Amino acid sequence: MLNETYRAMLGHKSVIRETFMYGKQRAAEIGYENVFDYSLGNPSVPCPDKFTKTMQTLLAEEEPVALHGYCPSQGDPGFRTAVAAHLAGTFGLPYEQKDIFPTTGAAGAIAHAIRAVTKPGDEVLTFAPYFPEYGPYVGGTGAVLKVVPPQAPAFQPNLDAFEAMLNEKVTCVLINTPNNPTGVVYSAGTLTRLADILTEKSRAFGHTIFLVSDEPYRDIAFDGRKVPYPAAFYPHTLTCFSFSKSLSLPGERLGYVAVRPGCEGEELLVDMMAQISRFTGHNCPPSIIQRAVAQCLDVTSDLSVYETNMNLLYDKLTELGFEVERPGGTFYIFPKALEEDANAFCLKAREFDLLLVPSDTFGVKGYVRFAYCIDTEKVERSLPALEKLAAAYK
Repeated sequence: MLNETYRAMLGHKSVIRETFMYGKQRAAEIGYENVFDYSLGNPSVPCPDKFTKTMQTLLAEEEPVALHGYCPSQGDPGFRTAVAAHLAGTFGLPYEQKDIFPTTGAAGAIAHAIRAVTKPGDEVLTFAPYFPEYGPYVGGTGAVLKVVPPQAPAFQPNLDAFEAMLNEKVTCVLINTPNNPTGVVYSAGTLTRLADILTEKSRAFGHTIFLVSDEPYRDIAFDGRKVPYPAAFYPHTLTCFSFSKSLSLPGERLGYVAVRPGCEGEELLVDMMAQISRFTGHNCPPSIIQRAVAQCLDVTSDLSVYETNMNLLYDKLTELGFEVERPGGTFYIFPKALEEDANAFCLKAREFDLLLVPSDTFGVKGYVRFAYCIDTEKVERSLPALEKLAAAYK
């Protein structure tokens, strides 16, 4: 008998993917250069030369059986040690090898982290707008995702509503900063108050509420700012990272969970996640990618193009009268649509070959997401289409 849960999912296809596939079809009709596809968050800059050369060296010089063999269930020791040292040097927290668990991207990191700190029936809170895959990530653990309503237009977390929603069933809070889809960076003030609330409620409920922090865009920050590191504010934090954006390696599927030193269960959590991997069929990312990235933690791709693209779009959107918060990072911008129905607005945008994603998929009404990880010259050429779209509403 077919599994009805997954069968039912076939009727709920991703709006993002559907828009992307429409773009491919439209590109076949009028040419790729004439379709301004802002649908998919796929990095548009190459990985660093250092990563390519490291891979070439490993393949040329390492003994193949050792290079391509299984690594321990907890991950490659060299990678774990290198990540711990990098985090300790960057954020001043005493991470060690035992605190790092390699995963298949940030998605794998979130799935492992949530399984490690919840049981079926527990509640996980997240803040709208949020990445829609959080629903399946949490649902697959048997826990229940509850969404804190948004706080527009700045889109810092709505902590008053959050505090009201906290109850004894909540064992985990899932955040994402810099945020997809808004590009907003959670401020130090926000994180300080969030930590205070979690500390107070953990004490009141008699159990720790863990913070799972999804941070794949941490290295894409604008205006020279530093992104506040949530684990520095709250000890019971599991940091989920991916090299998909910082090193432009989305297809290599490498990330990690970092257990904050001093976290409840610090001595157990990585070994627990190794057991979770065994029984979900996700034992360890590829060994060679772990070994290569371990030597590239001091570099990133050239991420400056995303700030260039952001400025072009932000300036044009504000000039045209859109209500929009200036992103602090990521490669997303989240303006308010020019009509209440964001889906209808996105369909209207297609008339000008602008492919945007409606905010409904992120748990918010009336906004749209641009994923501007495309060539800068294409962003520039899309601006007249954006002008025509705005003019259609005058």
